[in-house]
Amino acid sequence: MTWIERDGCLVREFKTPDFLTAFRLVTAVVEPSQELNHHPDITFGWGHVRIALTTHDEGGITDKDQQLAKRIDAAVQTLGL
Repeated sequence: MTWIERDGCLVREFKTPDFLTAFRLVTAVVEPSQELNHHPDITFGWGHVRIALTTHDEGGITDKDQQLAKRIDAAVQTLGL
């Protein structure tokens, strides 16, 4: 699955086999978010994670969001999702 534009955000939804894997995915997003000082909105539960990226102070999607999306994709690959 790829990132889609929805309501001024880049959004990606992931299916996971269980809650622990969903939690690991969320945890994998923390480091790149901190490094870029750009923090996503994340919701997760058993078997799913939803990540939304937007630059609130600029009112929409910017290069910061694109950069973080690429970093998140790389982190997700390490989990085999």
